[in-house]
Parts: sequence; C-alpha cells; structure tokens
Amino acid sequence: MEYWDIYDVNKKKTGRTMQRNDWNMQPGDYHLTVLGVLARKSDGRYLITQRVNTKSWAPGWWEVSGGGVMAGEESSDAVKREILEETGIDVTGWEGGYAFSYRRDNPQEKDNYFVDIYRFVGEFDESDVVLQTAETQAFRLATADEIEALAAEGIFLHYDSMKEVFSK
Repeated sequence: MEYWDIYDVNKKKTGRTMQRNDWNMQPGDYHLTVLGVLARKSDGRYLITQRVNTKSWAPGWWEVSGGGVMAGEESSDAVKREILEETGIDVTGWEGGYAFSYRRDNPQEKDNYFVDIYRFVGEFDESDVVLQTAETQAFRLATADEIEALAAEGIFLHYDSMKEVFSK
C-alpha cells in the first residue's frame, strides 16, 4: 500500500500520512503532486503523453508526466521517478529543474493538493520513449502552440495552471 505525506496550507509536512488516493482529506490538509515538462533541446518541442482510455478521470486527454509524491520522498525525486516510469527517460543531469508550485482547494471532493512544476531540457530521440502502458497510450512531440491548441479543445490537463512553463 502506498502512502502520501499530508501537508498544511503553508506546504509544510504535518507528520501525518494518508493512503494514496484516499479522498477523505480534512479542511486544511493537502497532498503533494508533481508534473514534469520535458523539452527537447535541439528543437524546443515538448514530450506529451496521452492517458489510456481506461482511466476513470480524463481518459484520452493529453498531459505531461507526473503523479503523487510518496511519503518520505522529496518532490525532486518524485518527478524524476514519475518521468522515468511513464516515459522511460532519465532526466538526471538535464538542464532545468523546479519552476514553480500552485495550490488547489477542492473541499467538496476532499482532495486538496499542491503541484510542483518542473521543467527539464535535454536531448532525446523518439526511440528513447518507452511508455508505461497502464498509464499512457500514445506520445508526441509538440510545440507550445500545439499544446495550447489541445488545451483550447479541452483535452490537455492542467494547462491553465502551468502554461507559463511552455513559454520559456
């Protein structure tokens, strides 16, 4: 069973944990997730993945790699782990890193969270991408404009909260 640390409104660990995806959080409790944007240095295109159609939330939508930070894990380690698990790409030693964070309060869903956004720049080839088939069904290399167009169609996750990371 996987656990997440519980954070307070100031993004400080409370010393308590919760079961992963146990959406029964108290007001003022938060968990931490990460998103990792991968930019190819040679042409500035971004690696995006498409969620499998069997996902209960946002099936078939496009996104960047990410997920929950496990209890005791640092955000920077979690994002590298998630990118490697979902794409097969190890961003250790790449340029970039932490960009910014944002907070979401969803009291009705009892799912409050922080998201740490990372941006990594490095060289990779399409043949380097190995998808985690339980999570993703496709990938593509997209320009910032193409990602914005997917967002305008309503099929790119978290775009409004992270769009600034695509304009660097």
